[in-house]
Amino acid sequence: MSMEEVPPSLKGHLVVLPFPTTGHVNPMMNLCKFLASRTTDVIITFVVTEEWLRCIKSHPKPQAIRFTTMPNVVPSESHILDDMHLFSQSINNKMKAAFEHLLDQLDPPTVIISDVELKWASAVAKQRNIPVALLWTMSASFFCTYRQLDILAPGPDRRLTVDLLEKEAEYIQGTEPINLRKLVHEKELGLLKRALDCVPAVAKTDYLLINTIEELEAEQINYLKEKFPFRVYPVGPAIPFTEVEPPSDSSATATDLDHIIKWLDCQPKLSVLYISMGSLFSMSRPQMEELASALKTSGVRFLWACRSEAEWVKHKCGDKGLVVPWCEQLKVLSHSSIACFWSHGGWNSTVEACFAGVPILGFPFFLDQFSNCRQITEEWKNGWKVGGERSEKLLRKEEIMELIKTLMEVESGEGREKRDKARQVKMLFGKAIAEGGSLDKNLSAFVEDIVGGC
Repeated sequence: MSMEEVPPSLKGHLVVLPFPTTGHVNPMMNLCKFLASRTTDVIITFVVTEEWLRCIKSHPKPQAIRFTTMPNVVPSESHILDDMHLFSQSINNKMKAAFEHLLDQLDPPTVIISDVELKWASAVAKQRNIPVALLWTMSASFFCTYRQLDILAPGPDRRLTVDLLEKEAEYIQGTEPINLRKLVHEKELGLLKRALDCVPAVAKTDYLLINTIEELEAEQINYLKEKFPFRVYPVGPAIPFTEVEPPSDSSATATDLDHIIKWLDCQPKLSVLYISMGSLFSMSRPQMEELASALKTSGVRFLWACRSEAEWVKHKCGDKGLVVPWCEQLKVLSHSSIACFWSHGGWNSTVEACFAGVPILGFPFFLDQFSNCRQITEEWKNGWKVGGERSEKLLRKEEIMELIKTLMEVESGEGREKRDKARQVKMLFGKAIAEGGSLDKNLSAFVEDIVGGC
């Protein structure tokens, strides 16, 4: 555990606490890198469990960011979905106590930056008279969904039912009309209730940071700014768009990435379907069978990042593609050979595809992924929703082959239309990250707020 003192010449000490899963740790780290690039007068203490430190310690980072660890107070990430109740209990009890103990040993923070889903972080900060900023790692649209559901079913004993969603909560305020019933399945109500418990804590924050860009979700951002008394900052895209190389001290990773990029370099422009279901979920075996069979029969080039069963997938899909357990996703999506992205629709993956200008085939699993796919298909029109594990119905081989045909014929009417929309969205992201863009302005304003314009 690193406990170096903060030099007295520094103006700010930021203690940063991500929610301990991939989709939360990565954007929080990217945000910290952005903040470190704004000033040389702050130290950022990034707090992770010992398990997570092993995962990220070799990643490149500025000297201003230092890692500090807590004991492994939560189950391994691979078990999260098997026992969500145990995971939630560990986060809310053991992790809270460990963080408070850690704060007693650190130099006093100028501000605590925590994930919204750590619902106790605001209270801990307030008890110590420390300003707190909360990071929402999903879309502004889905935060509007959470807020509206919290209003309709408030309190620890919230009565959130399918009937409520159908009869009383037909639309989300502050956004384009969205039928709430379509976003939440009955099987997910228990998980949603636990997730909603983090919303009331937002009222106790001093700043709300959202991993989105104003240019993409202007209506939702403006709505939240009107409703909250504190500052709301869109600080996305919190993705590693400034990094193009793998960690220099990880030769295995570099070798794996070199192999992937060299394979992509050998493929024609806009000829490869990239497939990834994210870090937490796996497609069901029957659905994988249908997709693998469609890929083999169609003969389409593909790159499949498959966390599990990679050897089985290789055997089933044929020899027209590449199956890997991991890839540097943003670098892959930015490659000229990639034509489309078959994705679970997680927000980090959605943002990376939008940034790269790649059309998305959304195959969502739960919660915000359905909301993200709705935005992709109905608002931005840079992709399709092609199925999802919520339904018992499989997306059959023949349907998949028809989709692939539409997508991979680059000049076909529908495929060209989606590709044009994807390029338009990419331009919005380019505008956001440019000098004087929304990311630049919002980061500068936030740094001014927390450390007095270092």
